[in-house]
Amino acid sequence: MPLPRTAPGTLKWWVIGSIGVALGVALAIWFGLSATLGLPSWQTMGYQVVDDGSVWVDFEVHSPDGKDLICTVHALAGDFSVVGTTDVPVELAGVGTARTSVTLRTTSRAVTGDVKTCVVAP
Repeated sequence: MPLPRTAPGTLKWWVIGSIGVALGVALAIWFGLSATLGLPSWQTMGYQVVDDGSVWVDFEVHSPDGKDLICTVHALAGDFSVVGTTDVPVELAGVGTARTSVTLRTTSRAVTGDVKTCVVAP
């Protein structure tokens, strides 16, 4: 069975539309990458619920320019409510990556601990 052909006179609109879609995709990728380039990143490596009033969180941070960071760590209860939070200063001293752990006090028993955000220290 042969492939169907486009209607006469519509080929140029298919080419123009395809180029337009390709440019739109390229622009979306460029905006997405430029919005995250140079920002700090973090990953929670592990956590352990110590008791009803504390949770231990281990995390790794990366700053592309090696600047010191302040990370907000929080503990969540079973209903996803925040039961504890703290700001942890992370000194990178020019090194791009550091691993840190913190014991976080909670108001009630937590089921998880996680890094919420990291920002460049003032």
